[in-house]
Amino acid sequence: QVQLVESGGGLVQAGGSLRLSCAASGSIFRFNDMAWYRQAPGKERELVVASTRGGSINYADSVKGRFTISRDNGKKTVYLKMNSLKPEDTAVYYCNAAASTLSAPWTYRNYWGQGTQVTVSS
Repeated sequence: QVQLVESGGGLVQAGGSLRLSCAASGSIFRFNDMAWYRQAPGKERELVVASTRGGSINYADSVKGRFTISRDNGKKTVYLKMNSLKPEDTAVYYCNAAASTLSAPWTYRNYWGQGTQVTVSS
């Protein structure tokens, strides 16, 4: 079983920055694709950025040039650095990852974190 825990959310003024963290724990064998999603009040959950194990990174047009995804494999943590934040970035941000476990090293399953709130004031 793999667990993902997000942190780093909070209240920030427009134009400010935040860095979200997603720490993974459990008997992880290997990570594959990883992504950040967000869901604003009354809206559907949307993809913010997706990163494949092969190195391909795709950002939503709304965050391109402002957000950056990165990994620290040693700490089993993925980050989302958010710059030049706008009020429309306000949402609950979720970490998503495909990972295999030691008991099933060749089977990838999808995991979600509990979410962290980001609020951007004007």
